[in-house]
Amino acid sequence: ILHFFFIFFLKKTKNNKYKRQYGITLDDYNKLLDTQNGCCAICKRHKSEFSMALHTDHNHATGKVRGILCQKCNRGLGFFNDDTELMKEAINYLIS
Repeated sequence: ILHFFFIFFLKKTKNNKYKRQYGITLDDYNKLLDTQNGCCAICKRHKSEFSMALHTDHNHATGKVRGILCQKCNRGLGFFNDDTELMKEAINYLIS
């Protein structure tokens, strides 16, 4: 019984976090992850390949959730400040 309450508490806490930070529920997160086949929206690696949960990516200006990403892809976007022109320059650099 204690295990049941612990799991319930964790889900409720996670649900509150998603609601507060992103305006979505844990159910919304799971549905979005299902539409991505349980994979990072960018690198397509499955969640089972990671020791950490996948991250909720969102537009920092609007707050709108864009997708679910692995830590590396999420941080990569963050390091480029979501600047698509800067990302294009990085791609050009890698290609040259």
